[in-house]
Amino acid sequence: MHSGGEAAVFSTSSIAVDRASPVPLYYQVALELEQAIVSGQLPAGSRLENEIALAESIGLSRPTVRRAIEYLVDRGLLVRKRGVGTQVVQSQVRRPLELTSLYDDLSRAGKEPRTEVLSFGREQASPAVARALQVEEGASVLVVERLRYTGDEPLALLRNRIPDGLVTLQESELATAGFYDLLRRAGVRIQLASQTVGAVAANAVQARLLGEKRGAPLLTMNRTAFDDEGRPVEYGDHLYRASLYSFELVLTSH
Repeated sequence: MHSGGEAAVFSTSSIAVDRASPVPLYYQVALELEQAIVSGQLPAGSRLENEIALAESIGLSRPTVRRAIEYLVDRGLLVRKRGVGTQVVQSQVRRPLELTSLYDDLSRAGKEPRTEVLSFGREQASPAVARALQVEEGASVLVVERLRYTGDEPLALLRNRIPDGLVTLQESELATAGFYDLLRRAGVRIQLASQTVGAVAANAVQARLLGEKRGAPLLTMNRTAFDDEGRPVEYGDHLYRASLYSFELVLTSH
């Protein structure tokens, strides 16, 4: 393996396949490579050896290795570039659907969150915001819009609204801490939330901020959070790059 910067601490010779396993060989290889990418052993920008060298290193046929690579290309973890070869791209952030802030989730995953505050002020509540926060239409609400990065990659466009007067926030705090953490520090005890996930095509402004092409798919998430007394305390209206982000659910049967 080779990279444009620091050398990746991963060798294809460490990939072990179980030929007696019912799991297809290409899929075993793909899972090992995926784990190396997600764990950071193969950082963004790392280049894979060519298919022939990879096949010889692992001890498999070239078609099997090609299928493993194609699987990871389809998942957005690898990209083929003419004259460069197969390269690792920014790994996707997988976020469980839990009552947590994106900042905290990225920090725990070692993704180096960074925040740019785009706007901080008050506006009149639209009908949708008024319903969510249970205030009068046109009532003053505090609105914060931020661009969240993971490393140097823009990841999410976050817009949060809270009832005016609920807490006192400083714009400087929003650049260095998660929104929910700031609410907790101010004494707001968030207990539960109602959340809706969807998708939308990026408009020109969203595409420019998120580093995507106009019309690129974006994930949407609308969330209304309630405190321990059942009062709505926050309404979030967020956009995420579908190429770098996904929501993860755990389903159980009863």
